[in-house]
Amino acid sequence: MNIEELYDYCLSIPGAEVTTPFDDVTLVMKVCDKMFALIPLDADRLSVALKCEPEKAVRLREEYRCVEPAFHMNKTYWNTIYITGEMPDEELKIWIRHSVEEVIKKLPKIKQKEYYGSVE
Repeated sequence: MNIEELYDYCLSIPGAEVTTPFDDVTLVMKVCDKMFALIPLDADRLSVALKCEPEKAVRLREEYRCVEPAFHMNKTYWNTIYITGEMPDEELKIWIRHSVEEVIKKLPKIKQKEYYGSVE
């Protein structure tokens, strides 16, 4: 998968939008006004930061060398993972969808119902 395919796949998710980057080298992908993916444009290889349940993140880090905790403002967030392009495309798509689900399940119940009602 290249960056354009990653971008297009993220935007194919119902309700997804790209917001104005907070810097000149990162795309911020959101659903329901919450970030589900950060795509750095200046990385040496395809990469993306995604939301992930801590237990699943541990399993992913054990299974794939390309998965590591994401960093933000000098802090390590273990519920966010950083994946490089070494992961198979279909597996990467699964984890992007998982990230969206992580965002949605943390929304108030009424917002969850609105989201799921809009994608049916």
